[in-house]
Amino acid sequence: MLPHSNMPREDNQLPLLSDQDVAYESGEKVHILGINEPDEEGSSVVPPFSWKKLWLFTGPGFLMSIAFLDPGNLEGDLQAGAIAGYSLLWLLMWATAMGLLVQLLSARLGVATGRHLAELCREEYPTWVSMVLWVMAELALIGADIQEVIGSAIAIKILSNGILPLWAGVVVTASDCFILLFLENYGVRKLEAFFAVLIATMAVSFAWMFGETKPTGTELLLGVLIPKLSSKTIKQAVGVVGCIIMPHNVFLHSALVQSREIDYSKKGRVQEALNYYSIESTVALIISFTINLFVMTVFAKAFYGTEIASSIGLVNAGQYLQEKYGGGLFPILYIWSIGLLAAGQSSTITGTYAGQFIMGGFLNLRMKKWLRALITRSCAIIPTIVVALVFDTSEAALDVLNEWLNVLQSIQIPFALLPLLCLVSKEQIMGTFKIGPALKVCC
Repeated sequence: MLPHSNMPREDNQLPLLSDQDVAYESGEKVHILGINEPDEEGSSVVPPFSWKKLWLFTGPGFLMSIAFLDPGNLEGDLQAGAIAGYSLLWLLMWATAMGLLVQLLSARLGVATGRHLAELCREEYPTWVSMVLWVMAELALIGADIQEVIGSAIAIKILSNGILPLWAGVVVTASDCFILLFLENYGVRKLEAFFAVLIATMAVSFAWMFGETKPTGTELLLGVLIPKLSSKTIKQAVGVVGCIIMPHNVFLHSALVQSREIDYSKKGRVQEALNYYSIESTVALIISFTINLFVMTVFAKAFYGTEIASSIGLVNAGQYLQEKYGGGLFPILYIWSIGLLAAGQSSTITGTYAGQFIMGGFLNLRMKKWLRALITRSCAIIPTIVVALVFDTSEAALDVLNEWLNVLQSIQIPFALLPLLCLVSKEQIMGTFKIGPALKVCC
């Protein structure tokens, strides 16, 4: 029998949670074709591949990939490009590959157990350990949220020609939790479609910039294939890794995969879900890597080796691009701002989503989803408003803060990664879907 939240456990049995405590209520889940049909060849046989089923499973991976494209990533990309040129492209590629592996393990945990990482941490660890992990997850989420909301606020300030100050942009962006709640009422697929539009907006915007600046193809290829790292680019390298592998995203993905109906009594159906989630997550992160590559190479081409390279950040990046490449039919300043706004809006909404699962899972909160979203949004938005008011007139200080927030994410990674690795390698939790020692060492 496969472990599942609705099945009795052999160890300390916990009371079953009400519908409001699960990641998704049964009525919210996407129905998968053939889930209720009997398996003629046995429950352990994986059904044949189906493009239609792949489409139905597609969604959680793209929501997960947004954390690879938030304003913190754009900050890391542009600073790495401007200061290190093309030399850190290889690190971007391998960090994305490592991030994919971590996210696949997170999805594996959620699919095989029917519970998400925060819930399992609360159930499996002593209270004090669980509380430490919760605090660390919240700190990482607040750090990411500051970057995401500030990124949106910067874009709003540029697009409004300075009419809306930074703090006003923060207030506007803070309303995203209501967008989330509104979209949730129309079903998971509508929410996923909304994020797909935002990802497409980022892809078009940054691809346009890539075409406008025309980076050198040979140097780009060498940057991807040949590892280089100097003492002068250590902070940028750490920032690239920190902004790619986001702690809150590990918790989020293990919950998102529960949005599909899966027959946990049949091993073949569980393996089928894992296969489809692996495919869609890989495709999503290939797209996110390409978008990050566009941004890094644009700034490498434009500013590497110049006197202003070390002073470029999210706040002034658009203006510097405008000065270098001019206006044209679509001014590059506004193209950059549209991409930044899409990145900020999408990541703040998924951050709110992650906050609901983290707080609900660790604290076992029994409350309505709208109230939980309001609480998690308030915890993150208050520090962000303070940052906006303090740094509104200091662009350089704001960019330094963003850079160090990326480093903070790197420090917080073990507090999400270690529990994940411990849980997915335990047979009493994962059953036959536990990972082997070789995969554990790779992480």
